[in-house]
Amino acid sequence: MNSDLKAQLRELNITAAKEIEVGGGRKAIIIFVPVPQLKSFQKIQVRLVRELEKKFSGKHVVFIAQRRILPKPTRKSRTKNKQKRPRSRTLTAVHDAILEDLVFPSEIVGKRIRVKLDGSRLIKVHLDKAQQNNVEHKVVETFSGVYKKLTGKDVVFEFPEFQL
Repeated sequence: MNSDLKAQLRELNITAAKEIEVGGGRKAIIIFVPVPQLKSFQKIQVRLVRELEKKFSGKHVVFIAQRRILPKPTRKSRTKNKQKRPRSRTLTAVHDAILEDLVFPSEIVGKRIRVKLDGSRLIKVHLDKAQQNNVEHKVVETFSGVYKKLTGKDVVFEFPEFQL
């Protein structure tokens, strides 16, 4: 690892790391980082991921912020928590944020939820076409495998051609 990368990593922490199976016998490593430090990690993420993937010989590496989901307040639980639940701690907000972290450095430009006849949902995520060559090599099974493992939701990533 080069010295300027080491210097930038010195003040950054990771909270956890997890290895998961993403289909096809491949493995991915999820590295959880504190939310306030996520921006700093994303500045060096491209170089850091390249170094870590070399070190872990072909396993894909993704960085995700460690977020907490607070339970939905019910009538019975009203007495315990005196504060209102912030939007950033809701299930929907956390799952959307995980998706954003997952596809970095690419950008989500659209999202469709397809509800099948049996009631199951499939989320189609449209990524920025300009970033296709940067992330395509690990998009399809790695990102959807990691997201499925963390949230339990099925997701498909696409690079659509938009016509005006």
